[in-house]
Amino acid sequence: MNQLVNGEWRTDTYEATDEEGAFQRGETTFRNWIAGSDVPEHVDAEPDERFQPEAGRYHLYVSYACPWAHRTLLARSLLGLEDAISVSVVDPWRGEDGWQFSPEKDGCTRDHLRDSDYLRELYVEADPDATCRVTVPVLWDKEEETIVNNESREVLRMLSTAFADLGNGASLLPDADDDATVADVDEVITDIYEPINNGVYRAGFATSQEAYDEAIDDLFDALDRYDDHLADQRYLVGDSLTEADICMFTTLIRFDQVYHTHFMCNRQFVHQYDNLWPYLRDLYQTPGVAETVNMAHIKEHYYTTHPDVTPSGIIARGPDLDFEAEHDRERLGGEAPTPAADD
Repeated sequence: MNQLVNGEWRTDTYEATDEEGAFQRGETTFRNWIAGSDVPEHVDAEPDERFQPEAGRYHLYVSYACPWAHRTLLARSLLGLEDAISVSVVDPWRGEDGWQFSPEKDGCTRDHLRDSDYLRELYVEADPDATCRVTVPVLWDKEEETIVNNESREVLRMLSTAFADLGNGASLLPDADDDATVADVDEVITDIYEPINNGVYRAGFATSQEAYDEAIDDLFDALDRYDDHLADQRYLVGDSLTEADICMFTTLIRFDQVYHTHFMCNRQFVHQYDNLWPYLRDLYQTPGVAETVNMAHIKEHYYTTHPDVTPSGIIARGPDLDFEAEHDRERLGGEAPTPAADD
């Protein structure tokens, strides 16, 4: 796979699977924290006073296709941070040169800050000797002219905490009156990551039957377990939509359209689950969510960008799903993020 090596773009350096044929996701590189952020206990870092949470100072580089970048788009929308944090959108197709800007293409934009042709140019600007994969999302500081962070889970938490006073007053974390805690949210995000969020990739990129079988078993055991969990609970943690639901949503929304076929996760569709399917529709219908979903970008990216998996580049047409159908999840109580009332 392709990456930067000492600031130079290379197409022959990064192996995605180990000797047993199991998919290995590379580590992200830029892991700074904005001042005022709540840093989770499992993260060995401290907020950096260089990066102050100010409206108009930060910029997100995203792909609508990428589930990790989608997390940050969802938080930006639900928390009302559209005016505080600007966005550039890369082309869903990713070739040998990596993520690129194609402003002439529907749903894509130019690089609003530097008019770069490729996202890797931003990485080199931030670190001329960078040796790393070039991934989205990227949280960029316009004042320091550098990448703050490119780890989606950490950017998500920064949007939820450091930028809380710059949005609409909604929250994606439990408050003091909740029975659930932020630690509970972190526990669920960790619990779903390996078998579900990363599990679909472990299945799709496996190069041995054993690695594939293990990934599929882990994936559907976890989906079955969370389907049961959601039988009498509207959201994953407590009584409100949290970061945990965002992290689950970005995998589930892609599942039937992409992962089921493209990544051979075909033991069952999400729309065949008694609770995961209405849960997904409930999240999709939450104000601020649907507009962050670009299924055309999602399908183009997966079916045309992984020639080792689908060498023909043909985009599968189905299934035809109605995400707007009634879900009846309100009967379980709980509430979506709600903007704070004006004083």
